[in-house]
Amino acid sequence: MAAADDPIEARLGDALRETEATIAAAESCTGGLVGSLLTDVPGSSDYFDRALVTYSSRAKRNLLGVSRESLDAHGAVSAEVAIGMARGARDTADTTWGVSTTGIAGPDGGTDEKPVGTVYIGVAYAGPWGTGETTASAEHYVFDGDRGAIKEESAHRALATTLDALDSRRS
Repeated sequence: MAAADDPIEARLGDALRETEATIAAAESCTGGLVGSLLTDVPGSSDYFDRALVTYSSRAKRNLLGVSRESLDAHGAVSAEVAIGMARGARDTADTTWGVSTTGIAGPDGGTDEKPVGTVYIGVAYAGPWGTGETTASAEHYVFDGDRGAIKEESAHRALATTLDALDSRRS
């Protein structure tokens, strides 16, 4: 059992095990760090299925089913696309939970509307088949730091956001 001061990946892993849930990730700006953190925990094969690095819009469409219309209307760095990515990861892997990251890690690519450090984290849940119980949401963050720091913070925040969503379902 992970303690409150244990790394987020260990705490999320314990929560997934306790609830007999599974997880998959769809990553853009984190480039595989979410999957790496999840697999840093011994025994993570009990709950972790896969991480898809979908850096391009084409990969988001082909591997996750994110619609061209959503990408055109909102851009790859948006709440709508983060939700589509999380749902796509969840549904492609047939897991309980899907988590996604999409953002601008820099140093280039930022705009006034979406500066460097802008990140959206999507979380999608699906209950047992036949219950019709599904949810999906996205959180918006703007992180400071260089490219590495933004990627690292985004990956850790993705796990924390997922743990928060899981905990809210348990209470």
